[in-house]
Amino acid sequence: MKNLILTLTLSTLFFGCQPEHDHTHEDQSKEQEALYSYDVEEKIASMGITLSEPGAPVANYVNAVRTGNLVFMAGKGPNLPEGGYVTGKVGEDLTVEEGYEAAKLVAVAQLSALKAEIGDLNKVVRIVKVFGMVNCTSDFGDQPEVINGFSDTMVEVFGERGKHARAAVGMGSLPRNIAVEIEMIVEVQD
Repeated sequence: MKNLILTLTLSTLFFGCQPEHDHTHEDQSKEQEALYSYDVEEKIASMGITLSEPGAPVANYVNAVRTGNLVFMAGKGPNLPEGGYVTGKVGEDLTVEEGYEAAKLVAVAQLSALKAEIGDLNKVVRIVKVFGMVNCTSDFGDQPEVINGFSDTMVEVFGERGKHARAAVGMGSLPRNIAVEIEMIVEVQD
């Protein structure tokens, strides 16, 4: 009788503690569905933003590199909808407000490149890190106000998940004389 009770106790402990894989999978699916209470891509469209196919890199690099759940986005410039870029130095050729608008254009370029990489922007868990570079005069000190154009757009699109760590720095020049260049790191779902 003791052996039967011991066997039943061990069986209950062993088999009773096993995770039920179907429920775990369902829970993970529910977690993935619960990232947003809205459709991110519909939100972007409602903001008047049209995402486009990102252009091919102009040198020996790629638009994005994914490792695990992190996507490292290459630096992008402020693409104008009609073609070309916003160029010039902020504080000399452009105002802070014009720099802010240029940074918003970079946000559109980055969102387009990110969508091309991951397929669905509803998979964005978090905008982790943003590195913003402003082409500006040596005495210009309002780089954060310029890069806010990018950051504000990310928060408007992704809500709390759009808030990120950030650097906003001044540069003596940027490629092709673009006004701003911004790169970012994004955490995504599998």
